[in-house]
Amino acid sequence: MNRQELIQQIKEKKSFLCVGLDTDLTKIPKHLLETEDPIFEFNKAIIDATKDFCVAYKPNIAFYECYGPKGWESLKKTLDYIPKNIFTIADAKRGDIGNTSTYYAKTFFDYLNCDSVTIAAYMGEDSVKPFLEFENKWAIVLALTSNEGANDFQFLKDSEGNEFYKNVLKKVSSWGTPNNTMFVVGATRAEGIGEVRKLVPQHFFLVPGVGAQGGSLTDVSNFGWNKDCGLLVNSSRGIIYASSENDFADKARFEAQKIQQEMEEILISKKFI
Repeated sequence: MNRQELIQQIKEKKSFLCVGLDTDLTKIPKHLLETEDPIFEFNKAIIDATKDFCVAYKPNIAFYECYGPKGWESLKKTLDYIPKNIFTIADAKRGDIGNTSTYYAKTFFDYLNCDSVTIAAYMGEDSVKPFLEFENKWAIVLALTSNEGANDFQFLKDSEGNEFYKNVLKKVSSWGTPNNTMFVVGATRAEGIGEVRKLVPQHFFLVPGVGAQGGSLTDVSNFGWNKDCGLLVNSSRGIIYASSENDFADKARFEAQKIQQEMEEILISKKFI
């Protein structure tokens, strides 16, 4: 999916919601465990319930690959089931060099046909560039995260007083373009989103942390907005685990619609729609 197609979906659905498919067999409704493929059956129901309100789905690869070939099969079936007009994100956080990155890219872009993959750029340019060589595919690079360990490296300053995450942003943005590169920016660092936006004004951000993690959608929108919206805001647990009973899909739909309606108000206030 190219940039204009993504922007058009945001306008048509009046939403910039991404639903995270972090499907945990210990949390899904018990009756699904009796099916042949519980992960896919859960995901299928969630997709059917929420596809009207989101513009992206983000399966976290760890929740699938831990089950070996069967988990990869569930992932492939899930991605094939997602409507073609919805942006797909392989949350894999890969990051290696040379041919290894090329084959990671082939895995997610050719075999799984994902629109994008999350990447850790610690090893530098040759760990990211192979992902940028695929037409209408995206590299989503970790920039400023919300986890406790973010303080270990991301805010270290160089001799000129520049924080490490800012150097990452400047360097990575020079490798790709706003048409094939996004950045992960955590929602619970609202003012930090504003700092990132100053450095990369045109890029889209994937923003986790809204919902169960406590990030504010209003703050994210105020600090991270650009002329094309420029935001994909992810919610995982708050939507997919809204209920552990037989009504789980209905409750997921309700939560997704509630976020979409809030996003619609923001889009209208920004005169985007």
